[in-house]
Amino acid sequence: MDLIEDEGTGNTPEFTVSELSGAVKRVIEGEFGFVRVRGEVGRVSRPRSGHVYLDLKDDRSVISGVMWKGVASRLPTQPEEGMEVIATGRLTTFPGQSKYQIVIEDIRPAGAGALMAMLEKRKALLQAEGLFDAARKKPLPYLPEIIGVVTSPSGAVIRDILHRLRDRFPRKVLIWPVAVQGASCAPEVARAIAGFNRLQPGGALPRPDLLIVARGGGSVEDLWGFNEEIVARAAAASEIPLISAVGHETDTTLIDYVADRRAPTPTAAAELAVPVRLELIGLVGDFGSRMARAMTQRVDVRGQRLRDLTRALPRPEELLDGPRQRLDVMGDRLPQALHRLVDKRRLALSERTGSLRPSVLSRAIAAERKRLDDRAARLAPALDRLVKARSEALARRADRLTPRPLLREIAAQGDRLEALSRRLKEAQNQRQSDLARRLDALGRLFETLGYRETLRRGYAVVRGDGKVVTTKAGAEAASGLEIEFQDGTLRLGGRAAPRKGGQDKPPEQGSLF
Repeated sequence: MDLIEDEGTGNTPEFTVSELSGAVKRVIEGEFGFVRVRGEVGRVSRPRSGHVYLDLKDDRSVISGVMWKGVASRLPTQPEEGMEVIATGRLTTFPGQSKYQIVIEDIRPAGAGALMAMLEKRKALLQAEGLFDAARKKPLPYLPEIIGVVTSPSGAVIRDILHRLRDRFPRKVLIWPVAVQGASCAPEVARAIAGFNRLQPGGALPRPDLLIVARGGGSVEDLWGFNEEIVARAAAASEIPLISAVGHETDTTLIDYVADRRAPTPTAAAELAVPVRLELIGLVGDFGSRMARAMTQRVDVRGQRLRDLTRALPRPEELLDGPRQRLDVMGDRLPQALHRLVDKRRLALSERTGSLRPSVLSRAIAAERKRLDDRAARLAPALDRLVKARSEALARRADRLTPRPLLREIAAQGDRLEALSRRLKEAQNQRQSDLARRLDALGRLFETLGYRETLRRGYAVVRGDGKVVTTKAGAEAASGLEIEFQDGTLRLGGRAAPRKGGQDKPPEQGSLF
Protein backbone atom coordinates (compact mmCIF):
# COMPACT_ATOMS: atom_id res chain seq x y z
CA MET A 1 0.00 0.00 0.00
CA ASP A 2 2.81 2.44 0.85
CA LEU A 3 4.55 1.64 -2.42
CA ILE A 4 1.42 2.35 -4.48
CA GLU A 5 0.89 5.71 -2.80
CA ASP A 6 4.48 6.77 -3.36
CA GLU A 7 4.25 5.86 -7.07
CA GLY A 8 0.89 7.74 -7.43
CA THR A 9 2.17 11.04 -6.02
CA GLY A 10 5.70 11.00 -7.27
CA ASN A 11 5.05 13.48 -10.17
CA THR A 12 2.73 15.93 -8.25
CA PRO A 13 4.55 19.23 -7.52
CA GLU A 14 4.80 20.31 -3.91
CA PHE A 15 3.97 23.92 -2.84
CA THR A 16 4.67 25.68 0.39
CA VAL A 17 1.75 27.47 1.99
CA SER A 18 3.19 30.89 1.04
CA GLU A 19 3.76 29.79 -2.59
CA LEU A 20 0.19 28.52 -2.91
CA SER A 21 -1.23 31.70 -1.31
CA GLY A 22 0.86 33.87 -3.64
CA ALA A 23 -0.34 31.92 -6.69
CA VAL A 24 -3.98 32.33 -5.66
CA LYS A 25 -3.38 36.05 -5.05
CA ARG A 26 -1.87 36.54 -8.53
CA VAL A 27 -4.74 34.70 -10.21
CA ILE A 28 -7.48 36.71 -8.43
CA GLU A 29 -5.76 40.08 -8.88
CA GLY A 30 -5.08 39.30 -12.54
CA GLU A 31 -8.66 38.31 -13.32
CA PHE A 32 -10.39 40.99 -11.17
CA GLY A 33 -8.04 43.96 -11.35
CA PHE A 34 -10.99 46.38 -11.64
CA VAL A 35 -14.54 45.61 -10.53
CA ARG A 36 -17.72 47.44 -9.54
CA VAL A 37 -19.90 45.77 -6.94
CA ARG A 38 -23.44 46.74 -5.95
CA GLY A 39 -24.63 45.64 -2.53
CA GLU A 40 -25.77 46.59 0.94
CA VAL A 41 -23.28 47.76 3.55
CA GLY A 42 -23.14 45.38 6.48
CA ARG A 43 -20.73 45.59 9.38
CA VAL A 44 -18.64 48.82 9.39
CA SER A 45 -15.47 49.13 11.52
CA ARG A 46 -13.36 52.27 11.87
CA PRO A 47 -10.20 51.57 13.96
CA ARG A 48 -7.91 54.33 15.19
CA SER A 49 -5.62 53.84 12.20
CA GLY A 50 -8.15 55.66 9.99
CA HIS A 51 -8.83 52.70 7.69
CA VAL A 52 -12.42 51.51 7.16
CA TYR A 53 -13.36 47.80 7.14
CA LEU A 54 -16.84 46.81 5.98
CA ASP A 55 -18.93 44.01 4.47
CA LEU A 56 -20.82 44.15 1.18
CA LYS A 57 -23.73 41.73 1.03
CA ASP A 58 -26.85 40.75 -0.84
CA ASP A 59 -29.51 38.18 0.01
CA ARG A 60 -27.11 35.22 -0.49
CA SER A 61 -23.42 36.25 -0.17
CA VAL A 62 -21.05 38.51 1.73
CA ILE A 63 -17.68 39.91 0.66
CA SER A 64 -15.24 41.76 2.91
CA GLY A 65 -14.00 45.19 1.90
CA VAL A 66 -11.33 47.60 3.06
CA MET A 67 -10.78 51.30 2.36
CA TRP A 68 -7.40 52.75 3.21
CA LYS A 69 -7.15 55.95 5.23
CA GLY A 70 -6.39 58.22 2.27
CA VAL A 71 -9.37 56.97 0.27
CA ALA A 72 -11.78 57.13 3.23
CA SER A 73 -10.86 60.75 4.01
CA ARG A 74 -11.68 61.87 0.45
CA LEU A 75 -15.14 60.29 0.21
CA PRO A 76 -18.03 62.78 -0.07
CA THR A 77 -20.38 60.29 1.63
CA GLN A 78 -19.21 57.94 4.35
CA PRO A 79 -20.69 54.41 4.19
CA GLU A 80 -23.14 53.42 6.92
CA GLU A 81 -24.68 50.10 7.83
CA GLY A 82 -27.80 49.32 5.78
CA MET A 83 -26.97 51.71 2.91
CA GLU A 84 -27.06 50.39 -0.65
CA VAL A 85 -23.88 51.38 -2.48
CA ILE A 86 -21.82 50.82 -5.60
CA ALA A 87 -18.17 50.11 -4.71
CA THR A 88 -15.32 50.36 -7.20
CA GLY A 89 -11.97 48.66 -6.58
CA ARG A 90 -9.94 45.53 -7.09
CA LEU A 91 -10.09 42.04 -5.62
CA THR A 92 -7.16 40.70 -3.65
CA THR A 93 -6.47 38.04 -1.03
CA PHE A 94 -5.40 38.24 2.59
CA PRO A 95 -3.12 35.21 3.13
CA GLY A 96 -3.06 35.73 6.90
CA GLN A 97 -6.71 34.57 7.11
CA SER A 98 -7.09 32.63 3.84
CA LYS A 99 -9.82 34.92 2.49
CA TYR A 100 -10.35 37.31 -0.38
CA GLN A 101 -11.54 40.91 -0.12
CA ILE A 102 -12.12 43.97 -2.23
CA VAL A 103 -9.85 47.00 -1.83
CA ILE A 104 -12.31 49.85 -2.37
CA GLU A 105 -11.07 52.95 -4.19
CA ASP A 106 -14.48 54.66 -4.47
CA ILE A 107 -17.89 54.04 -2.96
CA ARG A 108 -21.11 55.93 -3.65
CA PRO A 109 -24.78 55.48 -2.75
CA ALA A 110 -26.73 53.53 -5.33
CA GLY A 111 -28.92 56.47 -6.48
CA ALA A 112 -30.92 59.18 -4.75
CA GLY A 113 -33.12 56.60 -3.05
CA ALA A 114 -30.20 55.31 -1.02
CA LEU A 115 -29.24 58.84 -0.02
CA MET A 116 -32.78 59.61 1.09
CA ALA A 117 -32.98 56.37 3.07
CA MET A 118 -29.71 57.17 4.84
CA LEU A 119 -30.91 60.73 5.47
CA GLU A 120 -34.16 59.51 7.02
CA LYS A 121 -32.29 57.07 9.22
CA ARG A 122 -29.90 59.81 10.40
CA LYS A 123 -32.80 62.20 10.92
CA ALA A 124 -34.66 59.67 13.07
CA LEU A 125 -31.52 59.11 15.19
CA LEU A 126 -31.01 62.82 15.86
CA GLN A 127 -34.70 63.36 16.54
CA ALA A 128 -34.68 60.53 19.07
CA GLU A 129 -31.83 62.31 20.88
CA GLY A 130 -33.96 65.45 21.15
CA LEU A 131 -31.87 67.69 18.89
CA PHE A 132 -34.99 68.85 16.99
CA ASP A 133 -37.00 69.83 20.10
CA ALA A 134 -38.36 73.37 20.04
CA ALA A 135 -37.65 73.77 23.75
CA ARG A 136 -33.89 73.74 23.19
CA LYS A 137 -33.92 76.39 20.43
CA LYS A 138 -32.59 79.77 21.49
CA PRO A 139 -34.27 83.10 20.64
CA LEU A 140 -32.50 85.35 18.15
CA PRO A 141 -31.13 88.68 19.42
CA TYR A 142 -33.24 91.62 18.26
CA LEU A 143 -30.31 93.74 17.08
CA PRO A 144 -26.97 91.84 17.12
CA GLU A 145 -23.79 93.88 17.18
CA ILE A 146 -21.67 91.27 15.35
CA ILE A 147 -22.90 88.61 12.92
CA GLY A 148 -20.77 85.57 12.03
CA VAL A 149 -21.32 84.08 8.56
CA VAL A 150 -20.16 80.56 7.62
CA THR A 151 -20.11 80.28 3.82
CA SER A 152 -17.89 80.40 0.76
CA PRO A 153 -16.13 83.77 0.43
CA SER A 154 -16.23 83.70 -3.39
CA GLY A 155 -19.91 82.94 -4.06
CA ALA A 156 -22.89 85.20 -4.57
CA VAL A 157 -24.34 84.19 -1.20
CA ILE A 158 -22.04 86.37 0.88
CA ARG A 159 -22.60 89.34 -1.43
CA ASP A 160 -26.38 88.97 -1.10
CA ILE A 161 -26.14 88.78 2.70
CA LEU A 162 -23.85 91.81 2.98
CA HIS A 163 -26.01 93.84 0.55
CA ARG A 164 -29.18 92.98 2.44
CA LEU A 165 -27.63 93.83 5.82
CA ARG A 166 -26.36 97.15 4.43
CA ASP A 167 -29.85 98.03 3.18
CA ARG A 168 -31.69 97.06 6.35
CA PHE A 169 -29.35 97.83 9.26
CA PRO A 170 -25.53 97.89 8.80
CA ARG A 171 -23.78 95.58 11.26
CA LYS A 172 -20.26 94.20 11.74
CA VAL A 173 -19.84 90.88 9.91
CA LEU A 174 -17.19 88.18 10.52
CA ILE A 175 -16.82 85.69 7.65
CA TRP A 176 -15.43 82.18 8.21
CA PRO A 177 -14.59 80.83 4.74
CA VAL A 178 -15.49 77.16 4.18
CA ALA A 179 -16.08 74.76 1.32
CA VAL A 180 -19.84 74.48 0.74
CA GLN A 181 -19.75 71.17 -1.14
CA GLY A 182 -17.52 68.15 -1.50
CA ALA A 183 -15.74 65.94 0.99
CA SER A 184 -14.25 68.83 3.00
CA CYS A 185 -17.55 70.68 3.41
CA ALA A 186 -18.87 68.95 6.55
CA PRO A 187 -15.67 69.08 8.67
CA GLU A 188 -14.95 72.69 7.70
CA VAL A 189 -18.49 73.86 8.54
CA ALA A 190 -18.41 72.01 11.87
CA ARG A 191 -15.01 73.55 12.72
CA ALA A 192 -16.27 77.02 11.77
CA ILE A 193 -19.31 76.79 14.09
CA ALA A 194 -17.15 75.47 16.94
CA GLY A 195 -14.50 78.12 16.23
CA PHE A 196 -16.98 81.00 16.49
CA ASN A 197 -18.21 79.57 19.81
CA ARG A 198 -14.66 79.40 21.19
CA LEU A 199 -14.10 83.13 20.70
CA GLN A 200 -14.12 85.06 23.97
CA PRO A 201 -16.29 88.18 24.40
CA GLY A 202 -14.13 91.29 24.42
CA GLY A 203 -11.12 89.52 22.91
CA ALA A 204 -8.93 90.62 20.02
CA LEU A 205 -11.43 88.99 17.65
CA PRO A 206 -14.92 89.68 19.07
CA ARG A 207 -17.44 86.88 19.53
CA PRO A 208 -20.51 87.09 17.25
CA ASP A 209 -23.98 87.55 18.73
CA LEU A 210 -25.58 85.57 15.86
CA LEU A 211 -24.40 82.94 13.34
CA ILE A 212 -25.63 82.40 9.78
CA VAL A 213 -24.72 79.18 7.92
CA ALA A 214 -25.50 79.90 4.26
CA ARG A 215 -25.22 78.26 0.85
CA GLY A 216 -26.98 78.66 -2.47
CA GLY A 217 -29.18 76.07 -4.12
CA GLY A 218 -28.01 72.82 -5.67
CA SER A 219 -28.67 69.14 -6.05
CA VAL A 220 -28.98 66.65 -3.21
CA GLU A 221 -25.36 65.64 -3.69
CA ASP A 222 -24.18 69.27 -3.63
CA LEU A 223 -26.03 69.96 -0.37
CA TRP A 224 -25.09 66.64 1.22
CA GLY A 225 -22.35 68.15 3.38
CA PHE A 226 -25.05 69.91 5.43
CA ASN A 227 -26.77 66.54 6.03
CA GLU A 228 -23.70 65.11 7.78
CA GLU A 229 -24.05 64.23 11.44
CA ILE A 230 -21.01 66.27 12.55
CA VAL A 231 -22.56 69.45 11.10
CA ALA A 232 -25.91 68.82 12.81
CA ARG A 233 -24.26 68.11 16.16
CA ALA A 234 -22.03 71.19 15.88
CA ALA A 235 -25.09 73.36 15.21
CA ALA A 236 -26.93 71.79 18.16
CA ALA A 237 -23.95 72.40 20.47
CA SER A 238 -23.61 76.06 19.45
CA GLU A 239 -24.15 78.46 22.33
CA ILE A 240 -24.60 81.32 19.85
CA PRO A 241 -28.07 81.49 18.18
CA LEU A 242 -27.81 80.07 14.66
CA ILE A 243 -29.80 80.66 11.46
CA SER A 244 -29.68 78.01 8.73
CA ALA A 245 -29.92 79.32 5.17
CA VAL A 246 -28.90 76.38 2.98
CA GLY A 247 -30.30 76.05 -0.52
CA HIS A 248 -33.54 77.46 -1.84
CA GLU A 249 -36.93 77.42 -0.16
CA THR A 250 -37.73 73.87 -1.28
CA ASP A 251 -34.35 72.46 -0.14
CA THR A 252 -34.23 70.92 3.34
CA THR A 253 -31.14 69.62 5.14
CA LEU A 254 -30.48 68.26 8.63
CA ILE A 255 -28.98 71.54 9.81
CA ASP A 256 -32.37 73.20 9.15
CA TYR A 257 -34.00 71.00 11.83
CA VAL A 258 -31.24 71.60 14.38
CA ALA A 259 -30.76 75.35 13.84
CA ASP A 260 -32.58 77.86 16.04
CA ARG A 261 -34.24 79.40 12.96
CA ARG A 262 -34.47 78.32 9.32
CA ALA A 263 -34.39 80.87 6.51
CA PRO A 264 -35.65 79.87 3.04
CA THR A 265 -32.78 81.77 1.35
CA PRO A 266 -29.56 83.50 2.44
CA THR A 267 -31.21 86.87 1.75
CA ALA A 268 -34.08 85.92 4.05
CA ALA A 269 -31.51 85.00 6.73
CA ALA A 270 -30.17 88.55 6.63
CA GLU A 271 -33.74 89.83 6.97
CA LEU A 272 -34.28 87.60 10.02
CA ALA A 273 -30.97 88.75 11.55
CA VAL A 274 -31.65 92.51 11.71
CA PRO A 275 -34.70 94.79 11.51
CA VAL A 276 -35.11 97.66 8.99
CA ARG A 277 -33.32 100.74 10.32
CA LEU A 278 -35.64 103.27 8.64
CA GLU A 279 -38.69 101.46 9.97
CA LEU A 280 -37.19 101.53 13.46
CA ILE A 281 -36.49 105.25 13.17
CA GLY A 282 -40.07 105.87 12.04
CA LEU A 283 -41.46 103.63 14.76
CA VAL A 284 -39.38 105.38 17.44
CA GLY A 285 -40.54 108.78 16.15
CA ASP A 286 -44.16 107.61 16.19
CA PHE A 287 -43.73 106.32 19.73
CA GLY A 288 -42.20 109.65 20.77
CA SER A 289 -45.13 111.62 19.32
CA ARG A 290 -47.65 109.32 20.95
CA MET A 291 -45.83 109.58 24.30
CA ALA A 292 -45.75 113.40 24.10
CA ARG A 293 -49.47 113.56 23.30
CA ALA A 294 -50.26 111.11 26.10
CA MET A 295 -48.20 113.06 28.63
CA THR A 296 -49.82 116.37 27.62
CA GLN A 297 -53.29 114.87 27.88
CA ARG A 298 -52.49 113.26 31.23
CA VAL A 299 -51.14 116.55 32.65
CA ASP A 300 -54.28 118.40 31.48
CA VAL A 301 -56.57 115.79 33.04
CA ARG A 302 -54.68 115.81 36.33
CA GLY A 303 -54.67 119.65 36.41
CA GLN A 304 -58.42 119.80 35.91
CA ARG A 305 -58.89 117.15 38.59
CA LEU A 306 -56.74 119.15 40.99
CA ARG A 307 -58.71 122.30 40.36
CA ASP A 308 -61.97 120.44 41.01
CA LEU A 309 -60.66 119.07 44.30
CA THR A 310 -59.45 122.49 45.49
CA ARG A 311 -62.96 123.91 45.15
CA ALA A 312 -64.29 121.37 47.70
CA LEU A 313 -61.55 122.03 50.27
CA PRO A 314 -62.33 124.47 53.21
CA ARG A 315 -60.28 127.62 53.92
CA PRO A 316 -57.08 127.12 55.99
CA GLU A 317 -58.43 129.35 58.79
CA GLU A 318 -61.46 127.11 59.18
CA LEU A 319 -59.23 124.01 59.39
CA LEU A 320 -57.29 125.53 62.34
CA ASP A 321 -60.28 126.78 64.40
CA GLY A 322 -61.19 123.40 65.90
CA PRO A 323 -57.62 122.34 66.92
CA ARG A 324 -56.95 125.80 68.38
CA GLN A 325 -60.08 125.54 70.58
CA ARG A 326 -59.13 122.04 71.81
CA LEU A 327 -55.65 123.32 72.70
CA ASP A 328 -57.13 126.11 74.87
CA VAL A 329 -59.39 123.67 76.75
CA MET A 330 -56.55 121.24 77.45
CA GLY A 331 -54.32 124.10 78.63
CA ASP A 332 -56.89 125.09 81.21
CA ARG A 333 -57.23 121.50 82.51
CA LEU A 334 -53.45 120.79 82.71
CA PRO A 335 -52.62 122.47 86.12
CA GLN A 336 -55.43 120.64 87.94
CA ALA A 337 -54.32 117.32 86.46
CA LEU A 338 -50.72 117.88 87.62
CA HIS A 339 -51.84 118.61 91.22
CA ARG A 340 -53.95 115.43 91.31
CA LEU A 341 -51.05 113.34 89.97
CA VAL A 342 -48.63 114.65 92.61
CA ASP A 343 -51.10 113.90 95.43
CA LYS A 344 -51.62 110.37 94.12
CA ARG A 345 -47.89 109.63 93.97
CA ARG A 346 -47.30 111.09 97.48
CA LEU A 347 -50.00 108.77 98.91
CA ALA A 348 -48.43 105.71 97.30
CA LEU A 349 -45.01 106.63 98.70
CA SER A 350 -46.43 106.99 102.23
CA GLU A 351 -48.03 103.54 102.05
CA ARG A 352 -44.75 101.89 101.04
CA THR A 353 -42.54 103.66 103.65
CA GLY A 354 -44.89 102.59 106.46
CA SER A 355 -43.75 98.95 106.17
CA LEU A 356 -39.98 99.83 106.36
CA ARG A 357 -39.34 99.73 110.20
CA PRO A 358 -35.90 99.28 111.96
CA SER A 359 -37.02 96.10 113.76
CA VAL A 360 -37.67 94.37 110.43
CA LEU A 361 -34.18 95.24 109.16
CA SER A 362 -32.59 94.02 112.44
CA ARG A 363 -34.33 90.64 112.20
CA ALA A 364 -33.21 90.24 108.57
CA ILE A 365 -29.58 91.06 109.43
CA ALA A 366 -29.62 88.63 112.38
CA ALA A 367 -30.96 85.83 110.18
CA GLU A 368 -28.24 86.38 107.54
CA ARG A 369 -25.50 86.48 110.19
CA LYS A 370 -26.71 83.17 111.67
CA ARG A 371 -26.70 81.54 108.23
CA LEU A 372 -23.15 82.82 107.64
CA ASP A 373 -21.94 81.44 111.01
CA ASP A 374 -23.40 78.03 110.21
CA ARG A 375 -21.55 77.86 106.92
CA ALA A 376 -18.30 79.04 108.52
CA ALA A 377 -18.57 76.27 111.13
CA ARG A 378 -18.98 73.67 108.37
CA LEU A 379 -16.12 75.09 106.26
CA ALA A 380 -13.21 74.12 108.58
CA PRO A 381 -14.05 70.31 108.73
CA ALA A 382 -14.58 70.29 104.98
CA LEU A 383 -11.16 71.85 104.38
CA ASP A 384 -9.53 69.33 106.71
CA ARG A 385 -11.13 66.41 104.86
CA LEU A 386 -10.02 67.83 101.48
CA VAL A 387 -6.43 68.31 102.64
CA LYS A 388 -6.35 64.76 104.07
CA ALA A 389 -7.68 63.25 100.83
CA ARG A 390 -5.15 65.18 98.72
CA SER A 391 -2.32 64.12 101.08
CA GLU A 392 -3.28 60.45 100.76
CA ALA A 393 -3.39 60.72 96.97
CA LEU A 394 0.01 62.37 96.93
CA ALA A 395 1.44 59.63 99.16
CA ARG A 396 0.11 56.92 96.82
CA ARG A 397 1.76 58.56 93.84
CA ALA A 398 5.03 59.16 95.75
CA ASP A 399 5.31 55.40 96.46
CA ARG A 400 5.52 54.76 92.75
CA LEU A 401 8.29 57.35 92.20
CA THR A 402 11.37 55.17 93.04
CA PRO A 403 14.91 55.62 91.63
CA ARG A 404 15.23 51.97 90.57
CA PRO A 405 13.95 52.43 86.97
CA LEU A 406 16.23 55.44 86.54
CA LEU A 407 19.21 53.47 87.84
CA ARG A 408 18.46 50.62 85.46
CA GLU A 409 18.22 53.05 82.53
CA ILE A 410 21.50 54.71 83.57
CA ALA A 411 23.23 51.30 83.79
CA ALA A 412 21.91 50.25 80.37
CA GLN A 413 23.01 53.51 78.76
CA GLY A 414 26.43 53.18 80.51
CA ASP A 415 26.90 49.70 78.99
CA ARG A 416 25.92 51.05 75.61
CA LEU A 417 28.36 53.95 75.96
CA GLU A 418 31.16 51.58 76.92
CA ALA A 419 30.45 49.35 73.91
CA LEU A 420 30.46 52.38 71.61
CA SER A 421 33.74 53.62 73.12
CA ARG A 422 35.30 50.21 72.61
CA ARG A 423 34.16 50.08 68.98
CA LEU A 424 35.44 53.62 68.41
CA LYS A 425 38.85 52.75 69.85
CA GLU A 426 39.10 49.60 67.70
CA ALA A 427 38.09 51.57 64.61
CA GLN A 428 40.69 54.26 65.38
CA ASN A 429 43.41 51.65 65.85
CA GLN A 430 42.41 49.95 62.63
CA ARG A 431 42.51 53.27 60.79
CA GLN A 432 45.94 54.11 62.18
CA SER A 433 47.21 50.67 61.12
CA ASP A 434 45.80 51.15 57.62
CA LEU A 435 47.42 54.59 57.34
CA ALA A 436 50.77 53.23 58.55
CA ARG A 437 50.69 50.41 55.99
CA ARG A 438 49.75 52.90 53.29
CA LEU A 439 52.61 55.20 54.33
CA ASP A 440 55.09 52.31 54.18
CA ALA A 441 53.84 51.34 50.75
CA LEU A 442 54.22 54.92 49.52
CA GLY A 443 57.76 55.07 50.97
CA ARG A 444 58.72 51.87 49.15
CA LEU A 445 57.16 53.21 45.98
CA PHE A 446 59.13 56.45 46.37
CA GLU A 447 62.36 54.55 46.78
CA THR A 448 61.54 52.39 43.77
CA LEU A 449 60.74 55.36 41.52
CA GLY A 450 63.60 57.65 42.80
CA TYR A 451 66.44 58.52 40.51
CA ARG A 452 69.01 56.76 42.76
CA GLU A 453 67.44 53.42 41.88
CA THR A 454 67.92 54.43 38.25
CA LEU A 455 71.59 55.13 38.97
CA ARG A 456 71.98 51.61 40.37
CA ARG A 457 70.80 50.25 37.00
CA GLY A 458 73.81 51.84 35.23
CA TYR A 459 72.67 55.38 34.48
CA ALA A 460 74.41 58.66 35.44
CA VAL A 461 73.46 62.33 36.05
CA VAL A 462 75.47 65.07 34.23
CA ARG A 463 75.50 68.57 35.71
CA GLY A 464 77.18 71.65 34.29
CA ASP A 465 77.70 74.76 36.41
CA GLY A 466 75.22 73.39 38.94
CA LYS A 467 72.51 72.64 36.37
CA VAL A 468 71.47 69.37 34.81
CA VAL A 469 72.83 69.06 31.26
CA THR A 470 70.66 67.20 28.75
CA THR A 471 72.24 68.18 25.40
CA LYS A 472 75.67 68.27 23.77
CA ALA A 473 75.50 72.01 23.28
CA GLY A 474 74.79 72.50 26.95
CA ALA A 475 77.84 70.36 27.91
CA GLU A 476 80.18 72.31 25.57
CA ALA A 477 78.96 75.65 26.97
CA ALA A 478 79.52 74.62 30.63
CA SER A 479 82.85 75.60 32.27
CA GLY A 480 82.98 72.27 34.11
CA LEU A 481 81.06 69.04 34.28
CA GLU A 482 80.06 66.89 37.20
CA ILE A 483 78.98 63.28 36.61
CA GLU A 484 77.16 61.45 39.38
CA PHE A 485 77.33 57.62 39.42
CA GLN A 486 75.92 55.06 41.82
CA ASP A 487 79.06 54.95 43.92
CA GLY A 488 80.20 58.61 43.70
CA THR A 489 80.66 61.81 41.71
CA LEU A 490 83.34 62.58 39.06
CA ARG A 491 84.28 66.25 38.37
CA LEU A 492 85.75 67.24 34.99
CA GLY A 493 87.32 70.72 34.89
CA GLY A 494 86.03 73.90 36.52
CA ARG A 495 84.50 74.05 40.02
CA ALA A 496 81.40 72.30 41.11
CA ALA A 497 78.45 74.54 41.95
CA PRO A 498 77.32 74.40 45.56
CA ARG A 499 74.24 72.23 46.40
CA LYS A 500 71.36 73.74 48.34
CA GLY A 501 70.59 72.05 51.63
CA GLY A 502 73.54 69.71 51.32
CA GLN A 503 71.43 67.12 49.45
CA ASP A 504 71.52 65.99 45.88
CA LYS A 505 68.77 67.48 43.75
CA PRO A 506 66.95 64.87 41.70
CA PRO A 507 67.61 65.22 38.01
CA GLU A 508 65.05 66.56 35.60
CA GLN A 509 63.45 64.30 33.04
CA GLY A 510 65.91 63.24 30.37
CA SER A 511 69.10 63.85 32.44
CA LEU A 512 69.92 60.17 32.96
CA PHE A 513 72.07 58.28 30.48
